[in-house]
Amino acid sequence: MSTYKFKTTNIKGKQYVEVNQRVIALRALPEFKGHSIETELIHLDTESCVVRATIKNAEGQIVSQGMAQEDKASSRINQTSYVENCETSAVGRALGFLGIGIETSIATADEVDMAIKKQDLPPASVSKKPLTQDLIDSMKEAVRAGKGPHVKSALESKYSYTEEQYAEIFAA
Repeated sequence: MSTYKFKTTNIKGKQYVEVNQRVIALRALPEFKGHSIETELIHLDTESCVVRATIKNAEGQIVSQGMAQEDKASSRINQTSYVENCETSAVGRALGFLGIGIETSIATADEVDMAIKKQDLPPASVSKKPLTQDLIDSMKEAVRAGKGPHVKSALESKYSYTEEQYAEIFAA
């Protein structure tokens, strides 16, 4: 694999290998003959998703895995394609952990570009998830179990809620 020439993308002076180049290498290099890529949707809701990618050798043994998480609100492209982007990132990471295209970084060009864009967003642009009745019930249970400070932290940082919902959760 050391002689394989990857196409890279320059981001802020550093070269990163794109996911498609890692996939091409997996399919083209003889040492990966018969390897397969599988993806699994670990979490999906209307705002975010988590995907695990698994690389198996020709005998079906797991040789590498990678995970990724994407938020729908994190970029314009993610507004319509956050699941697809998440799957691509997970595959790129799994291939990176297998040693494909990691001369400079496990992160792919796509991941680095997205991370830079997220850093440039003002904090107010990060959307919070709506609070559902199931979540309220779970939070009430956690408060009764003495985890009020943890619930308050999660509630304030991750969810949009009304005063009535807040009062319901923390009612004595």
